[in-house]
Amino acid sequence: MSVIQVQGLRSLKGEIKIQGSKNAVLPIMAAAVLHKGTTVIHNVPRIQDVFCMLGILERIGCIYSLDGQEEYIKSMRSSIILSGPLLGRLGDAVTSFPGGCSIGQRPIDLHLAAFRALGAVIEEKDEKLSASAKTLVGADIYFPFPSVGATENALMAAVYAKGITVIHGAAKEPEITSLCEFLNNMGAIIHGAGTSRLAVTGVTGLHDSEFIVAGDRIVAGTYLTAVMAAEGNVLLEGICPGHLTAALSLAERMGAELKLFKNQLEISMRGRPDCVDVVTEPYPGFPTDLQSQVMAVMASGSGWGRVEETIFEGRFGAANELKKLGADIVIEGKRAIVHGLYPLKGNCVTAPDLRGGAALVVAGLAGEGVTEISECHHIERGYENICRDLSSLGAAIRGKE
Repeated sequence: MSVIQVQGLRSLKGEIKIQGSKNAVLPIMAAAVLHKGTTVIHNVPRIQDVFCMLGILERIGCIYSLDGQEEYIKSMRSSIILSGPLLGRLGDAVTSFPGGCSIGQRPIDLHLAAFRALGAVIEEKDEKLSASAKTLVGADIYFPFPSVGATENALMAAVYAKGITVIHGAAKEPEITSLCEFLNNMGAIIHGAGTSRLAVTGVTGLHDSEFIVAGDRIVAGTYLTAVMAAEGNVLLEGICPGHLTAALSLAERMGAELKLFKNQLEISMRGRPDCVDVVTEPYPGFPTDLQSQVMAVMASGSGWGRVEETIFEGRFGAANELKKLGADIVIEGKRAIVHGLYPLKGNCVTAPDLRGGAALVVAGLAGEGVTEISECHHIERGYENICRDLSSLGAAIRGKE
């Protein structure tokens, strides 16, 4: 699918099952490398980044089975996450510099610092990174910023390290908790999941296991914004509302009516959403992965609002495309000033990245006429089938090659 067409101004109604979490399943798939045996992972989303990871795993000697196998996709950010488990199990890991979305600098210095703390030697040659160690030894690792990827890599490398590793300043995202639960289920010993201090006691072996991946909170948040932009009433199933506290609080401030259940979320939106001020922050703050979608909602809302991006400096890529739809947005450094206008006007736009592409779909729902979004391979990296999902709720949306 390279193009998505959206005919806007149709309210959404119905219910939808949320796919498995992209940001949880990728490190879990990487962590499976730590065990020389069989790992069964349930609720795996059929997205390009998963197919890419399967291709990488196959190339390093893993054997996998997945219904509806897909071709290997060239590059993604999450390939760097294999460094930790390879270093932990084999004492050696060689990887290229990470790829993925163009949403700003994503330095891996914290990953490398964690490996060094455990006793690894890092070398850069021929545009590749090499990490090696005869023996990894438990250590105190200090992160000045709660990096999700670095926390995951440090956790996986420490599983086989001798002694105890303590990670200070660890990321607290639900996906980190899922990784800890997965590793413990496989025989690792990790304490402190969900806090900024993780303690890992090294083990000498792991065992076969099965694990169920939680629903994707960012996909759920995207469909939350879709309902806010289009108006209507929708029930999301298979998602823990507690993982979206900051986003749900913002949605209520903007006028959405929400009902929370154990594994469900009901959204009702009547009238245009109010523009408000929002700042992206590490979890449990408002997620940067929903910033573009919320900007799209504000662009089609009422009043004035500000969006401040503190995580990725290149995350305003969707703003220029939203302007093509008639949005009134002014970028001032790390802030975007948004004046809500409704309806937006359908036009031809280009998805700049994964979440920016999803934001353009959200904006199209609030647009008069047809919005045509190209470069939609970005969207496929994180959404199984956004056209299928939204059309099941009554949206006039279709994809084409």
